[in-house]
Amino acid sequence: MITPKALLLDFGGVIVETVKRTTWRAELAAELHALLGRAGFGGLTVEEIESDVRAGAQADSFWKDSTSRQYAPEEMTHRRFWAEFVATDWPEQARALVTAEATPLCRRMGELRSRREVRDGMKELLAACWEHGVRPAVVSNALSGAVHRDFMAATGLDHLVAVQVYSDEVGVRKPNPEMIMIACRALGVEAEQVWYVGDNHDRDVVCGARAGVGASVLMRSRSTEEIPYRVRQEPHATVDDPHGLLNLLERTWT
Repeated sequence: MITPKALLLDFGGVIVETVKRTTWRAELAAELHALLGRAGFGGLTVEEIESDVRAGAQADSFWKDSTSRQYAPEEMTHRRFWAEFVATDWPEQARALVTAEATPLCRRMGELRSRREVRDGMKELLAACWEHGVRPAVVSNALSGAVHRDFMAATGLDHLVAVQVYSDEVGVRKPNPEMIMIACRALGVEAEQVWYVGDNHDRDVVCGARAGVGASVLMRSRSTEEIPYRVRQEPHATVDDPHGLLNLLERTWT
């Protein structure tokens, strides 16, 4: 394990633990129904909208799993998600409206979908990195990176990282190695000089291997064992939480 010059961290499962909110679809459907009503459209019930939001989210989940088999997948656009995954069979006016409002709707969906809590020990980990000349950064897939940026700012974590890279903002998604390379270029380091830490085998461990990082670390989370299919790549190390990651780093500092 090299002593890294930068520590690249996934967001969900590494910086934060997320818990899905069971009511998010109904809440979003009610807001969508009101949005359509203000535009003069009344052709869909709240129940119909909720059903299509549910179907679109499930289809998006299947799509994400399939992209992990690609070498350099692109990210889903906000417009495509709403036009093709949710509102595919909606009347023209309704489909046009959610397509025009796609970016704020993705943001709102991200806000409603999950509760997030900073993982215990994360702030201490980030502070220790700065003390030892290691620059932390975020590299994460996201349908709305703005939601993650808002959380980072609200918790003060934005001042403890050097750069944040989100897939919807850069147009590519892990395991595309370009996600890691974007962060490396922003930090002025080579991939072999960094550690990449994620909680998924098929996206994070594979991405680190493809980018040629100095070390790929798997941090266990609630979703780590939800593996859609086996991959060949293995992490250099596995830790349970930020405390375990800090211990691993401290070994290289001493």
